[in-house]
Amino acid sequence: MGARPEQWASGEDYQRYMGRWSRLAAVEFLRGLPPLPGAVWCDVGCGTGSLTQTILATERPTRVLGVDPSAQFLAAAALRSDGRAEFRLGSAAAIPAADGEFDRVVSALVLNFVPDPRAALAEMIRVTRPAGLVASYVWDYADGMDMIRLFWDAAIELDPAAAAVDEGARFPLCRPEPLRELFGSAGLTRVRAGQVEVDTVFAGFEDFWRPFLGGQGPAPGYCTSLPEDHRAALRERLRATTPRNASGAVPLRARAWTVQGCMP
Repeated sequence: MGARPEQWASGEDYQRYMGRWSRLAAVEFLRGLPPLPGAVWCDVGCGTGSLTQTILATERPTRVLGVDPSAQFLAAAALRSDGRAEFRLGSAAAIPAADGEFDRVVSALVLNFVPDPRAALAEMIRVTRPAGLVASYVWDYADGMDMIRLFWDAAIELDPAAAAVDEGARFPLCRPEPLRELFGSAGLTRVRAGQVEVDTVFAGFEDFWRPFLGGQGPAPGYCTSLPEDHRAALRERLRATTPRNASGAVPLRARAWTVQGCMP
């Protein structure tokens, strides 16, 4: 068995799989940043707009620019926006903005997916003004993202080759020390790493399982690449190992590692 590359196209499928939980983490992430009413923000790799919308709702920005390489994700973000944000095609390695344009440059669940995190961070720094702030968060794939950990533990039990696409092994950056080192080595000051935790409660097993059929991201990409009988076996293995409470809901937790640093 194998896995196809990650797909990032369907905003609706991504929102069902990860966007709804990213929004919860975004609220806690922003609470950990120093307040700056009236700031100009850039959301790098904005996806379907979870972090952008949270900035608009909680931070009183002057302006927010969302940047993403997926036109489909940008369209979904624009539909969810109230018109106060602008969205442009771009990437973490090529932000369509001028040097020093923003007070706050942030990214959610992006740095581990870019080919060169150091180059991406350098580009984020380029568009941040002196004394501005650069910050990010990534899921703790190895130990703290219950839904993904349950999925890969079941997948690897049935197919040991699945370990090669398990995010916990693929993304060593998604830990406090590597994040702190990345930001510190880029010349940022007052670098701090932290964590946020949110509840990820699914209405039932089907609500937990269905997002893995959307193909958006490593685990869903692996799941949809499987022959039907192998996918059915994985589903039943997960049904047997996923915790449920008395009402049938699946009560899980998700932890994200955060990092921030100031421009000199």
